Amino acid sequence: MSLFNVFDVAGTALNAQSIRLNTTASNLANAESVSGDPAKVYRARHPVFQSMVRADDGFGMLDDDAASVGVKVLGVVESQAPAQMQYQPGHPLANKDGYVFNSNVNSIEEMTNMISASRSFQTNIDAMNTARDLLLKTISMGR
Repeated sequence: MSLFNVFDVAGTALNAQSIRLNTTASNLANAESVSGDPAKVYRARHPVFQSMVRADDGFGMLDDDAASVGVKVLGVVESQAPAQMQYQPGHPLANKDGYVFNSNVNSIEEMTNMISASRSFQTNIDAMNTARDLLLKTISMGR
């Protein structure tokens, strides 16, 4: 793996973690939302990642030296966990039975996700900075 490939791999990882951070922030912002209809209440969303692998043989088969070349975001999926039902007959959004439905966002899980994504983001920045420093030192040795 070339030292220049580090920038490509870390760049795709930074993009993926940025999407993860934005999705988590959206989940946290909507954690306290309610609705009178369980189908309309906000549901937690999570990005789905896939590693990208280089295959150089031209036939779609992986070489012996196949290597990961980054990560891509396949999409964002909505949680299928049920909305929490709460009896609040005086709430303006309550349904005819007096229930409101709370978002299925777990704030503790989302905060953990945010910390993990933030640390992954910082680790990829550190990898890029280290690769840059190594390239600069290599160039200065050639002078």
